[in-house]
Amino acid sequence: MKDDDSRFRRAAALCLCSTGALAAALLGASALAEPAPFELTGPDLRIEVTRGQQTLPIAQVPSLAEGDKLSVHAVLPDDQGMKFLLTSAFLRGATNPPPKDWVQTASTWKQKEKDKALSLTVPKGARQVVLLMVPETGGAEGVLLDAVRGKPGEFVRASQDLNQASLDHSRLVTFMAAIQAQDNTGPEYLRTVAPVLARSLAIKLNDDCLSKVVEMQASCLLENRESLVLNDVHSSSLADTLTGTPTDLALQLSATPEAGGGYYSAYIGVARDIARIFGAFNNPQFNYLPTLSLRQEGTMSLLLNAAPSFQKPKSVMVTALPAVEADIPPQLRSTAKGPVCIARPGAVLGVEGAPLIYSTDFAHDMKVRLTNGSGQTIDVPVTARADRGGYRIGPDELPSAFAGSMRAQLLGTWGFAAFTGPEFLLQRPDGQPWKVVGESDGLVVGRDNTVVLEGAAPSCVEEVLLRQGNGAPRPLDWKVQDGQRLSFTVPQAAANPGELRVELRYQGAKGPETVTLRARAEASRVDGFELHAGDMHGVLTGQRLDQVQSLVLGETEYRPDGLTREDAVDRLRLVAQGSGPENTRAAPEQGTADKAVIRLAGGRSLSLPVRVGAARPQAELLGRTIYPGPAAPGARALELGAGELLPDSGELVFSVKAAPGARFSARDGIEVAGGEGLVTVRLSAGKGLTLESQQVLVARLKATDLPAGAFGPLRYRLIGGDMTGDWMPLTTLARLPRIENLTCPKESGGEDGASQAKTQPCTLTGRDLFLIEAASADAAFTQAANVPSGFTGSTLAVPRPVEGKLYLRLRDAPAMPVILPQP
Repeated sequence: MKDDDSRFRRAAALCLCSTGALAAALLGASALAEPAPFELTGPDLRIEVTRGQQTLPIAQVPSLAEGDKLSVHAVLPDDQGMKFLLTSAFLRGATNPPPKDWVQTASTWKQKEKDKALSLTVPKGARQVVLLMVPETGGAEGVLLDAVRGKPGEFVRASQDLNQASLDHSRLVTFMAAIQAQDNTGPEYLRTVAPVLARSLAIKLNDDCLSKVVEMQASCLLENRESLVLNDVHSSSLADTLTGTPTDLALQLSATPEAGGGYYSAYIGVARDIARIFGAFNNPQFNYLPTLSLRQEGTMSLLLNAAPSFQKPKSVMVTALPAVEADIPPQLRSTAKGPVCIARPGAVLGVEGAPLIYSTDFAHDMKVRLTNGSGQTIDVPVTARADRGGYRIGPDELPSAFAGSMRAQLLGTWGFAAFTGPEFLLQRPDGQPWKVVGESDGLVVGRDNTVVLEGAAPSCVEEVLLRQGNGAPRPLDWKVQDGQRLSFTVPQAAANPGELRVELRYQGAKGPETVTLRARAEASRVDGFELHAGDMHGVLTGQRLDQVQSLVLGETEYRPDGLTREDAVDRLRLVAQGSGPENTRAAPEQGTADKAVIRLAGGRSLSLPVRVGAARPQAELLGRTIYPGPAAPGARALELGAGELLPDSGELVFSVKAAPGARFSARDGIEVAGGEGLVTVRLSAGKGLTLESQQVLVARLKATDLPAGAFGPLRYRLIGGDMTGDWMPLTTLARLPRIENLTCPKESGGEDGASQAKTQPCTLTGRDLFLIEAASADAAFTQAANVPSGFTGSTLAVPRPVEGKLYLRLRDAPAMPVILPQP
């Protein structure tokens, strides 16, 4: 444990320069160009928090509550030469100065406990707590009291900023400690663990570093540390206060090119606020010195970026305790793609959503509760591992009753509050044999055969081998189905008639599990050929249709165009040769009967009686009109072009014309589907469909009638009785961002001012801006501003519109830009 602590300390000292942007708080405006890093070790404070009957060290307390009791001691060396006053101040808002008794002071050099330590109770109405350490000075208590009561809002903001910066700094410390602990003798170590660490801790990863020689990888990954820490929504919410402004300001600032061009943590930019905040307090007697904090168990270590002064102006070290607010446990999400195998000790339950579970002790006493098939439960301790991307299950062997499939619930404590995490499905082999599902144990030689096995722990299988006779084993690809089944395909070239053995190798098991299959030869079987009047293609059904080379009906030859298998039946699509648009071959007529000759591989042939069925319903798109719908309140209207785009708030009216010789009836319908072909809406008479005449149907479709999440190309097909027509393109459904404003820098006087304004970007404001792929001043998008995937902000820097038009390329319809007119 001491080694871990020392490594943590070394990493912290090395990474303190990462908060260089925050260090500008300690210097004047002249120092902003060369900010000092937080690399000086300050004094330690030993802090415990008691709530009710429970006492926790400060490292496990994410937030305080009214009535909490705090014990604060300064941990100074025995030979400490300078005497320090330790002052605490509770705050209750920017416009409400705290009472005098909310500010207390201890003389750390005195002998009596009541004099040298602070014993505090969080009063009703308090929102923040700050601690101040100042060299013993006559009148210092009064000066600090006047400062806190005179400008409480500045301390409120400083408390939030310092808390947030310390939390973000903890993530960087954890990342650096893990990177620097790697063993250079394992050249693949960083390439494997660095991406996992970066995802776990929300750290920006430079992928180019992983291609360097192993000795240079670690130093490369830790370059430009001030821009490594990405914003963490959960930790930001922990430090929200009455004002909320610094976080918003910093996030906006960090998204500008001047601040690094990325969506990074707030502590990159808040230093500029802190410099201004504490600059207002500096006077000939005192100079305020903000500090970051590192928490380990009951100790809070202060980190400085400037040496404190013990001469006038003397330094007042300022640090923040957790905010007074409700505990907000993180909303962890499982990253498991399916069941998790725990056949070996040390299995990991993958989670995401809260980097602070790795860099702080806020989440403590973590465990996973297992429930087996008979309802028995057991609690197993787990440990957060950033390098593994989740919680590692303890190494102890589980009782034999906990095997097969088990439900698992992540449990623990967040500060003082009970914490419930995501659920998982765990699996562990139980020694029972595997069973073949259905009739898949009978393989057919000469074709690909899908085999499904059912067993206790499919997720624990790490290798599937196929053996036949004394031949060499052949590895097979497999996948887990429904958590209980294992599916794999035996290729046609891998089987001869006879017995085959499938070997399943478990994680950590000494020997494989064996399942016996039998392969047999099967000749092709033809059940029927479905052909409709007017069609130049049909569907042949049967078995082993992979051997069909052609089908001849009358003078028309049909050739294969795609084989599928549904419910153990082959379906082979056959297309008439020469049936392109330029071909004049007559389509078959209804009722025509003849014998088809089917030619198989190897020279064999089969005959099959065929009767041409009734024509399938067909329709031609006659007209189409799109009504965009009104813009949302407060949103700007977008120009959608030539009516090819259906917005998510719009309505589409289209008409179709019956094929020659066909007539519509009130029983006909139209189905509309997305690009995947899945039916999403069915229109029928009186429900979106109107029969104008026996030759024309008019359909009305609102975008809101489509299921949530539908977007992209839409298709339609005609439904007549139990027959369906072909899918035909209809339109493109696009979700529109809510644009609220577009502001551009105003041109100042003179040609230079006008020219400079034209080169500066404009600001696009609104919601759902992630629906925009790019913005451009011209329709060709020659100089477009691309929107990063996953963007969640409310403002974008975009090019200045030319001729009053800003072109937006939507993710749902990149080929059809929309236009935002400049007001």
